[in-house]
Amino acid sequence: MKISDEKGAAETRTMTVIKKNVCCDSVYVNAAKIFQGIRNKKPKDRMLVRYGDDSVSPMLILKDECSQHLSYDLAFSALKYQDLLEEILIDSNVYPCHSIPDELTSLLLVMLYDLQDREFEARVISDEEKPIAEVREIENFLYRFRIKLAAARARCRIKYDALSIEYFLPETIRKHEQRASALPLCAWINTLKISLEDAFEDLKSKGFSEVESVSDLKGYTYCLDQHCHNVLCFPSSLKDELLNLDLFADCRLLLQDKSRSLAVHSVQALLSTDDDVIMAHLGSHLTIAHMSALRNDSTSTVFVCGVKTSTKADELEDLFSNMGCKNIKLLHEDFTEIEPKDPRLQNAKAILLIPRCSGLGFSNPIDFILTEHGDAGLLKDLYQGSVSKDKLCTLAARQLNELMHAMKFQVQSIVYCTSSVYPEENEEVVQKALESAVKVKKLKPFRLIPPVFTACSNPDSCTDSFFKIEPSEVSSGCFLAVIARETDSSENVCPKDILSHAAEKGLLLDSILGTSEEEEKQEEVVTQHGSDTAHTRLGPKAAEVPHPKAVSSRKAVSNRKAVSNRKAASNRKAVSAASNRKAVVVVPKAVSKLKKENSNQPTSHIQLKKPTTEPGSDAGVSKMPTHTTVVKVHGKQTQARQPTRARKPTQARKPLAEHRKTVAVKIVEIVFPPVLSPYVHPQGYQPRLPAHISLLQSRQRNRSSRDREPPPPVSNMVEPTVLRSSQPGL
Repeated sequence: MKISDEKGAAETRTMTVIKKNVCCDSVYVNAAKIFQGIRNKKPKDRMLVRYGDDSVSPMLILKDECSQHLSYDLAFSALKYQDLLEEILIDSNVYPCHSIPDELTSLLLVMLYDLQDREFEARVISDEEKPIAEVREIENFLYRFRIKLAAARARCRIKYDALSIEYFLPETIRKHEQRASALPLCAWINTLKISLEDAFEDLKSKGFSEVESVSDLKGYTYCLDQHCHNVLCFPSSLKDELLNLDLFADCRLLLQDKSRSLAVHSVQALLSTDDDVIMAHLGSHLTIAHMSALRNDSTSTVFVCGVKTSTKADELEDLFSNMGCKNIKLLHEDFTEIEPKDPRLQNAKAILLIPRCSGLGFSNPIDFILTEHGDAGLLKDLYQGSVSKDKLCTLAARQLNELMHAMKFQVQSIVYCTSSVYPEENEEVVQKALESAVKVKKLKPFRLIPPVFTACSNPDSCTDSFFKIEPSEVSSGCFLAVIARETDSSENVCPKDILSHAAEKGLLLDSILGTSEEEEKQEEVVTQHGSDTAHTRLGPKAAEVPHPKAVSSRKAVSNRKAVSNRKAASNRKAVSAASNRKAVVVVPKAVSKLKKENSNQPTSHIQLKKPTTEPGSDAGVSKMPTHTTVVKVHGKQTQARQPTRARKPTQARKPLAEHRKTVAVKIVEIVFPPVLSPYVHPQGYQPRLPAHISLLQSRQRNRSSRDREPPPPVSNMVEPTVLRSSQPGL
């Protein structure tokens, strides 16, 4: 209901209070059926009141949310004060009564609690209410003996020295109710209907002021949540007044527990613009709407599983339409019935899994049952202070099955959220799922990652990759775990870091890492006509214009090598590498094999052709053809044709263990393919070094051995090929 003025607001508040304190006949019937299923069953020797058959007939359909809440509230109150109510009935001599059958005893206790809560005053009955015969009969019976019942209650209070009936409750229940009554109200701003700034201005116009934290909430104040940027916290005493604001009436502000807001925000932080989301359970329609609001700026779809009937689908569509949601797709199958390769879900990148749990971490159990479609048995578990072992094992097994089914989908991440305080439903379920997960072909395994939220990227309560909030006076209990597929971290490593790491291992010359910024800029001045980026997938084009200085430089080097011995030439090459910033890149046969295996990946490579010997030429002189060299510079490739001159070997040497050729090029930046990178691995171990790096190490070790051994015959020597770049930047 919209509030147009202060008078209307006062009238609405009065109506709300009256509606909360008056129960209709159907509410009594539903409360009696709920109580019949959760009541404490006593041994026969201690049973003073008989409740008849335990079979519970279906409850009446109550479309009014307030009536549903009253039904559970009455049933829970009858459960908490069951012993006291039974003692009042027997002490007043009202029970047993032959006119009331045992099947109506549950209704008798429920209506007795409501009567004493009204201080034994008559109920106001609306003329529009449809009467139920059994309810009116018991109501008249209790009201006829109201004086005896009031006297019996007074004697019980004197007997147990209780100031009020609340002192008859166990201490755990009293503490829980005190904590729940002081719990701040959390509401998220529906950005589908109002912006954050307009919401703040509207609250300011209503007399609300913003404070720093939850501890400062007092009176008409609110504060921003520390984890979710669109969640506001209000004092618990303002619930009735908040519900009467037009912000809540128009679904621009929506009351919901913070734990569900944490779940949807953690999913939002894992998604890209157009990624779809799978919500494995129907749960609360408010959680679905919140997820839809966060994904509204993208073209993604929120898939909701478990909408069984068309009636439920129509009801949800009306609710979502009122909230402004347009990107929700309802699926009638249960989550475990959907195939992981369902074509409808191929664009889904995340799954939000909020399974049915014990729920003892939730501060308001009735809200949890109504909004999360929970079991009414939670009321009995809360009264007892624990969950039975059999029930806990059943819930944990179901949660494990659903989580393992979620891990079969081709998604990148899964958010697992519960309101349980038991490790059997939280950490143990996640750990068992990770240990027992079946590896899916072509998909990397899952691992735990810390949850991330929009307003707080590193919350203090997140330990061991789990986010946990214990039930307290400021928040309900919550458990959150995020598992994501492992990624090849080498793809995100800077090339300079790779070179530095390789130099520390002794795999590269130190001169490679000394490139100044001016030389790097000169190296980037290369004629480029293509790019091999993942988006365009265009091949590089050749730059074929040789530089005259480069040609003269090649001639000078060839003449020097022709008149000197092999050892002197090696020394000159080392000096030249230190001054001219050149590196020796070894191209063994293993690289060509790996290039075939990884032909689909856009990686930098060097292509060489074998030397050809023409008839009639000297046996020791090889005529070298034109070579093509492709060097990747800052993510781009440049291809250059490099003519070389044939020359005679100056001095024979001992052949290496494996035939290989060395190419002297000026390295700007070396980017190793992801599959060949040995430095970073998701599992933390280092695989065997690639062939070209291990051969480089063996080359350095063999230099000293060549100096000590006599040179081999000239006919057995293989002259290394030295390429000179035709471009000044190569």
